Amino acid sequence: MRAFAFLILSAAVVTAADSITEAPKPLAPRDGGIGRYVEDATFTDASGKPGRLSDFAKSPYLVVALTNSTCPLSKKFAPTLAKLEKDYTAKGFAFLFANATKGDRPNHAFQSRYAVDAEALARALGATKTTDVVVLDSARTVVYRGAVDDQYGLGYSLPAPKHEYLKDALNALLAGKTPAIAATTAPGCPLDLEPAKPATVTFSNRISRIVQANCQSCHRKDGVGPFALESYDDVVAQKGSLRQVLENGTMPPWFAAPPKAGEHSHFLNDRSLSAADKADFLAWLKGDLAKGSDADAPKPIAWPTEWQIGKPDAVFQMTKAVSVPATGTMPYQNVTIETNLDEDKWVEAYEIKPSAKAAVHHVLVHVIPKAGLGRFLPGRAAVNPNVSDEREGYFAAYVPGNDHLVFEPGYARKLPKGATLRFQMHYTPFGEAVDDRTTIAFRFAKQPPKHIVKVGAVMQPGIRIPPGDGNHKEVANLKVPMEISVRGLMPHMHVRGKACRYELISPDGKTTTLLMDIPRYDFNWQLRYQFAEPVTVPKGSTLRFTVWYDNSDKNPANPDPKKLVKWGPQTFDEMHLGYVEYVVDAKSESAEPFKSDEKPMIPKDGIEIPARFKTGLDPYDTNKDGRLDEKEIDAMPEQLRGRVWDYIRKTVN
Repeated sequence: MRAFAFLILSAAVVTAADSITEAPKPLAPRDGGIGRYVEDATFTDASGKPGRLSDFAKSPYLVVALTNSTCPLSKKFAPTLAKLEKDYTAKGFAFLFANATKGDRPNHAFQSRYAVDAEALARALGATKTTDVVVLDSARTVVYRGAVDDQYGLGYSLPAPKHEYLKDALNALLAGKTPAIAATTAPGCPLDLEPAKPATVTFSNRISRIVQANCQSCHRKDGVGPFALESYDDVVAQKGSLRQVLENGTMPPWFAAPPKAGEHSHFLNDRSLSAADKADFLAWLKGDLAKGSDADAPKPIAWPTEWQIGKPDAVFQMTKAVSVPATGTMPYQNVTIETNLDEDKWVEAYEIKPSAKAAVHHVLVHVIPKAGLGRFLPGRAAVNPNVSDEREGYFAAYVPGNDHLVFEPGYARKLPKGATLRFQMHYTPFGEAVDDRTTIAFRFAKQPPKHIVKVGAVMQPGIRIPPGDGNHKEVANLKVPMEISVRGLMPHMHVRGKACRYELISPDGKTTTLLMDIPRYDFNWQLRYQFAEPVTVPKGSTLRFTVWYDNSDKNPANPDPKKLVKWGPQTFDEMHLGYVEYVVDAKSESAEPFKSDEKPMIPKDGIEIPARFKTGLDPYDTNKDGRLDEKEIDAMPEQLRGRVWDYIRKTVN
């Protein structure tokens, strides 16, 4: 087994190059060692009594907090730790304080056991700072690792914390949930300990935890995976398949380029295996498949049978089932549901549940306001929501293993009064004919949020992919007219999509920053990539989204390499959509930085009036040729002209 301490030291210690201040930074669970097994380390407490971690096995969770009397930050956090100890001991948590500074014998106000000269204990936990806190379950599996909070850090102090990481994690565990942020860095004084000696890798002490943390969200009884991986026998039975997908990097599904050596992942929801996890798993699969002691096995996960977001405030289900055949392929299905909401709602959490999980490749849910283009046309009802397309930004998304999203307190998305939900369903027949009625549930915020979450797209609807071109490049640029905070990214192409890249260009054009690189795009996984820390995009910056397509006969998924491929809704067409999830202040609710007010290029011969809009647009066709030219469009009322411009951008430019 790779040394746990080395994993933490190499992945979690990050300092800002341009500042001597350092605050805790959220980490992907893999970079914090979440799910790792901790050996039954021994210690001696301040009274001279020996102990070991297994002494606390009767408690559901053990909080091990590093501390000492010489590190200024440890001293600052001591009162907070003492209060947490008092509050959460009463709720069933056990606490152990550990001082790994040799010879340090501080006077402390903690009521729980206090380990002294605890180098061996700190080493077993993978601690690297005097401010680290590690929370273990009763099977000694790491469920939280990181800072107490962010009130204090290197070079700064705040009147109160902005993020109470440890408290939030304990509350989540108390509620039977996984902490939203399960790992952070913990700025403090370095311990400079030798790494723990690697233990012999067995299924019970190592492989079972890797599988549990990275595979079982899909591969379990009644899960969406084709087989379960819940036991030793399950894993051994699939050893050939597991070895193959680990070696070629297709599982767990994650396609962003890995961070540079020594850096942690830039994405909070990074699903990839760490180098140590992958190496140990492959070595075990190629070796003697040692099972180990059942006493070292992790606690089984109690998978939720109800809503993971808690009791929802509103649930919407497809009124009619979609029939999915046993074989072949299916075009995208667009299903609409009227919400009939009598007021605007703020969504703080959503969850999507297909009834036929095995047949659902992905779901994108779009929100169509009650009034569309038709509200500006005399005598017309709102536009049929089926004609609204993906370029307006999705509202909610589902892929196997990622079926719900809970926003942080103070953040929410707006669901307008009377809105229609449009489900874009991508089904994949799997050998059995089934019917599906997908459901979405919302939990509403009790009050308007301080921060509004939105989704926009950097797109190039004018793509033209030549026949036979195996590496065709298309680029889209979007100048951002206001400062925004970007939370996440989600690229969307179809089966010819090969690779993509998001970049941020500074307002002066002199600096280009790589936001995300996907060197190997996989249409089978429409993944959302959430930044560990939001990225600030200054006013006047440009977001660039570049895509490479493979329209050659070397692409086995290509339905027709002899075809000139353009934008279209089905998988045999293509798209160039760089979705961007961003946040604006509540005061800027109406701001739409991803919608252009610039006049589009209007064809010299104008545009044909769509049949569904003839009644409303015919009065503006002054020469009665059935088309609208630039002069006729310019003469329209401002609101209607803007809608027609938007139509041209989507269908012509």
